[in-house]
Amino acid sequence: MISKKVAKKNKTTEDVLLILCKAVQKILTQTTNNDIHYSPMVQKITKTCLKPDIGCFVLFEGAFSGLIIINMSSGAALEIYQAYMQQMGFSHDEISDQHTSDDVSNVLGELMNQIVGDFQGELEHQLSLSISQTQPKMLVVNKELILSINANIERPQSRRVVFRTSNHKTFNLEMSMERTEFIELDDPGNTGFSDSNLTKDEQNQAFLDDLDI
Repeated sequence: MISKKVAKKNKTTEDVLLILCKAVQKILTQTTNNDIHYSPMVQKITKTCLKPDIGCFVLFEGAFSGLIIINMSSGAALEIYQAYMQQMGFSHDEISDQHTSDDVSNVLGELMNQIVGDFQGELEHQLSLSISQTQPKMLVVNKELILSINANIERPQSRRVVFRTSNHKTFNLEMSMERTEFIELDDPGNTGFSDSNLTKDEQNQAFLDDLDI
């Protein structure tokens, strides 16, 4: 019997974006115990912006360079923040009800850090690619801002994905990265960078332990 050779699919911006979307969904679902879903439709955009009411952004570089932004309404930000604090065991009196409070910004910044950390681990595991990040920055936004990428980006392309919380609050994820394509080499003898003696979770944890985040 002649076996058919399975065609390999090159990895593009949309594949990288999907890894990021799953990281956002995974971290926010785990830390808030709420269902977080993202739209199957991706919007191509010409620029990335910080928008009201709260914007968070982080730059990354390495195998490729780019920018990640999460824009939240005050309602979405408070829902995620308050659910996170409740999961951490804080009482109602200890939880802020103002989206402009420093506590909200600190929590959302920490969640962004965890999201990018998971994103980094999955890039290493799935694509054998390594990136580093800047410290996430949180801003309370009163009007729309245009945020330019302070990195050496060749032919940048940008995407937006809409997320929804369990209480139907929406927030947007935007990613801008250099136009690139990852082509898998036809080399069955090359196992990549993964350690066959470690499970996937152990590989990801070992990778994250080496990151300065």
